[in-house]
Amino acid sequence: MSTPREPSAPGVDRGVPGTSPTASATPSGTGQWRRLDPRTLLVHCGWMAAPLGSLALTALATGGRITARAWITLAAIAASFAVVTTIGLIRWARTEFRVTLPGSPDGTGTGASDSHGSHASPTLDVRSGLLTRRLRSVPLHRIRTVDLTASPLHRLLGVTVLRAGTAGSGDGRSELSLEALTVCDAERLRAELLAYADTEGATNDPVVARISWRWLRYAPLTFWVIGGVFVVAGSVYRVLDGIGIEAWKLGFVQHAFTEFGASALWLTVPAALLVVLALGSVGAVALYVENWWNYCLEWTDARTLRVRRGLFTTRSVTIERARLRGVLLREPLLLRAGGGALVRAVAGGLGNREENRKRSGLLPPAPRPEALRVAGGALRSPFPAGASPAALAPHPRIALRRRRVRGLLWAVLPGTAVLAGLGAAFTPVLLHCAWVYAVTTTALVLWLARDAYRNLGHGVQGPYLVARSGTFSRDTLALQREAIAAWTFSTSPFTRRAGLVTLTAAVAAGEDGYRIPDLAAAEAPAFAATAAPGILEEFLTYPGAPDHLPEQRLP
Repeated sequence: MSTPREPSAPGVDRGVPGTSPTASATPSGTGQWRRLDPRTLLVHCGWMAAPLGSLALTALATGGRITARAWITLAAIAASFAVVTTIGLIRWARTEFRVTLPGSPDGTGTGASDSHGSHASPTLDVRSGLLTRRLRSVPLHRIRTVDLTASPLHRLLGVTVLRAGTAGSGDGRSELSLEALTVCDAERLRAELLAYADTEGATNDPVVARISWRWLRYAPLTFWVIGGVFVVAGSVYRVLDGIGIEAWKLGFVQHAFTEFGASALWLTVPAALLVVLALGSVGAVALYVENWWNYCLEWTDARTLRVRRGLFTTRSVTIERARLRGVLLREPLLLRAGGGALVRAVAGGLGNREENRKRSGLLPPAPRPEALRVAGGALRSPFPAGASPAALAPHPRIALRRRRVRGLLWAVLPGTAVLAGLGAAFTPVLLHCAWVYAVTTTALVLWLARDAYRNLGHGVQGPYLVARSGTFSRDTLALQREAIAAWTFSTSPFTRRAGLVTLTAAVAAGEDGYRIPDLAAAEAPAFAATAAPGILEEFLTYPGAPDHLPEQRLP
């Protein structure tokens, strides 16, 4: 069941005519059409690096001999370069933008100006299109986030990409993107776009957190310590296969596998695992440094939270306080074992689901007390239930049984059956492997099920809905109750028999919906009505109240 809620009242319009921005943000040439940097053309040609690199590797592998297929590829690249360059040149010449403030002349003839020919509210105008001209005009008070992103190619050329997220741009279609601007122009334009924000001082110290390289010890406690090695290996294999090199037929690869199989497996297997862990740890640390170099989380003013980070690819994301609907404290299993956590923002205007994952990070893997402090700094209040799991309401014990049964059915039983079947068909050694696997995985499943059940909890603390769940990644959500737009009650034949229901809070921010699994079905409606009043009341009945209104006879 999903029930809608009336949208909350919009925030205060910061683009009120007559309000003057700060002097430092006052643009020069406001209202005049401006073009992108000419180096945009070089950015669009960056796609040639992959095919040209493939040709270079092919020539190196073949001793400098270039086949007819390679010449055809080179000709296709040259033709594509000519077409892309021509289209890019036309697009660059046909793309213009401007910031119009109250009192600036408007020569577009649109309804954005008042009777005196000047804009009634500040706007960002972008004019583009090859054959069909398109003019997009967005009031500055609707812009929620301004993101400056520079890939290694952008940084090499001294340019960056500016993306302005607006209210309701969760699917990315309402996002304005300008590629590419010089770093100085992009910073100046961001100041222009945010000039009408409330410029009151933030708190005594507007800086919430800065990078501490002591946090590097938490970098290996992530998925990339193992999964990253296989991702890189798969990528290398695909590149080699794409240029015609079969990795399995290389002499040193065959020799390594022969030596591995001929050696004592009780020594070589642990050694291989140690090598994978070492490579993964080095890669995780390198990725951590690249992503979070020069990290700083700060309140630039009373209503704007900004995150800066990145070594080769720099990123600067600004989030308006009115669009910050909550924070998510995430504790993956390994990171939780090491006493660490990370923090993500639940905010609107950060793009689609993929872009939201990239932009919502407020804190890298760090000590859990630091994560709690940063989460509270982002909320401008102590993080609810951050230090006390007992402060949340527990879930029914039957939820523990469901986790045990699912683990046994999906993890223990299939593997044991496969090993036992192979052992009966080929060798009794696999029969011993089957019972060892069954005993080991049963103990592990029971422990994980117990941990998953202990992590379940929900509650209402002040203006926040708090929910915790997960074992491989324990997530604690603090969500503004007023941001909840609808509730969804989900059941299956098994959960209905167990008297459980999964409650999902729909919100126009973050992942769009946040689940509270396995609540007691009899208690879920009352909890939802308490957490977000005004949504479910008309669907609820209370003890002692009539099931229907008495009939009224018409005269």
